[in-house]
Amino acid sequence: MRRVPRRTRDSTDDQDRRMTQAATAPADSQGKMPRQIAFIIGNEAAERFSFYGMRNILTAFLVGTLLMASTGDLAERERMAKDVFHTFMIGTYFFPLLGGWLADRYFGKYNTVIWFSLVYCAGHACLALFEHNQTGFYTGLFLIAFGAGGIKPLVVSFCGDQFDQSNKHKAKLVFDAFYWTINFGSLFASLLMPIFLREYGPSVAFGIPGALMFLATFIFWLGRKRYVMVPPTRNAPDPDSFFNVARTALRAKAPGQGNPGVAVAAVGVALAAGALALIPSLGFVKSACMALGLLIGFGGYGISLQLERARGAHPDAAVDGVRAVLRILIVFAFVTPFWSLFDQKASTWVLQGQRMVVPTELWWWPSWLISGEGGAKAAASQMQAINPLLVMLLIPFNNLVLYPALRGIGINPTPLRRMGFGIAVSGLSWIVAAVLQLYMDAGHPMSLAWQIVPYILLTFGEVLVSATALEFAYSQSPQSMKGVIMALWYLTSTFGNLWVMLTNAAVRNEAVTSHIAATGLSENAFLMFFFAGFAFVAAAAFGLYARRYPMQDHYRAA
Repeated sequence: MRRVPRRTRDSTDDQDRRMTQAATAPADSQGKMPRQIAFIIGNEAAERFSFYGMRNILTAFLVGTLLMASTGDLAERERMAKDVFHTFMIGTYFFPLLGGWLADRYFGKYNTVIWFSLVYCAGHACLALFEHNQTGFYTGLFLIAFGAGGIKPLVVSFCGDQFDQSNKHKAKLVFDAFYWTINFGSLFASLLMPIFLREYGPSVAFGIPGALMFLATFIFWLGRKRYVMVPPTRNAPDPDSFFNVARTALRAKAPGQGNPGVAVAAVGVALAAGALALIPSLGFVKSACMALGLLIGFGGYGISLQLERARGAHPDAAVDGVRAVLRILIVFAFVTPFWSLFDQKASTWVLQGQRMVVPTELWWWPSWLISGEGGAKAAASQMQAINPLLVMLLIPFNNLVLYPALRGIGINPTPLRRMGFGIAVSGLSWIVAAVLQLYMDAGHPMSLAWQIVPYILLTFGEVLVSATALEFAYSQSPQSMKGVIMALWYLTSTFGNLWVMLTNAAVRNEAVTSHIAATGLSENAFLMFFFAGFAFVAAAAFGLYARRYPMQDHYRAA
């Protein structure tokens, strides 16, 4: 097992100089692909099938089986199922903060991935064993969110650790393989797991993803003697980290000036405490996420007001890095409505599809993809397979056809333009879904084939937003801040799912339901138009901010 030497405090400057020289050295074209990469890719393929396999049947199982004992009312079961699903998604995208911190500071990436993976496996076991026990089943969901979230920021970065200057040109191939593997796993999980749920029941349907997660862990463990292990930094804390610079900015005094940043941050703390006080009425997850959002929003603005006071105590590069993070934070805030729409394809759209008619008689209907056997319930879950299939088609189409064509007519598809347009397109997909809902509410039988249209639009929006955002965040953040940015990016999905849960809570209020009834729309149609409007407002705000965003270039020198 190879280990990267620890950096000592006495040789920090010399080590930094050597690392900088190595980073800018030309790559050796003779560098080979690290053989241990095969173990990491194999782990990712099995883990993604495992995750999407259980996720894509979760809503249908909750409505049709687990929540039956809670209430006989179908509409109430569907609302409860959506709450459970989006709570699970919040946890999955919150725990990367914990996993990344533990790996960087204490245990290293390999150990953290192995330990969180074992928790992940235990969660799957609970799903398979407690199909009729809500406490046991929800415990399993918590363990999966904890395990999947914990390893989410680590596997890709661990993969990057395996490359050096001689073979770094091959890293892009591996990262492309990662993205392809994610969608490959999602595709087949979406196709097969609804069939297993229908034919063999929940124990088998949830047990198969559990077996695949165990296989993923085993594959990762097999490569343990080949991996390059970058040690944690517990003995070498960074005095110029994001949090140290932010703390200095808030604590520093300026002659003749007050402390507006501290006051704003204090307001955020007070509001966060108020959000936590709502736990009895809103529940812990909603209240805690609201508190976190208030702390980040008000704290970030407070830091920005006094950030210049940190100069002198910290290098200019560190202070500028914090400023860059705060700017990116605003961009990410405008992206959160996109996730409110995107993640509901596995909840709201599945429930809508279950009320549609499977058009197996149509000559062009892809029965090889969505069989329709077992009726609309299984087919509605299988429809999610359209998303990863389209992703694998749209990415090369955009890069090879669409973007060059736009440049040819004088339109530069910059990252910010792509992201803003992607948010708007996602809103358009929900307008189409809402129109379908209106026809169904009027009593017209609706073919499931019509759902293909909003799926195409939403997936196009996903490619423009999600794939572009990682490129944007990487280019805008200094090297020392890239870990902070990745953690914040995962939080956008957490807050996107929070908006969904808060909306679902609001429609349980009599005043809100009365207002919806006054519009003449069903609750489902009203919420679809509401989320579409949410996305359009976010896209407009995003576009306004993007016009004055100062683009940076923090790619490593060649």
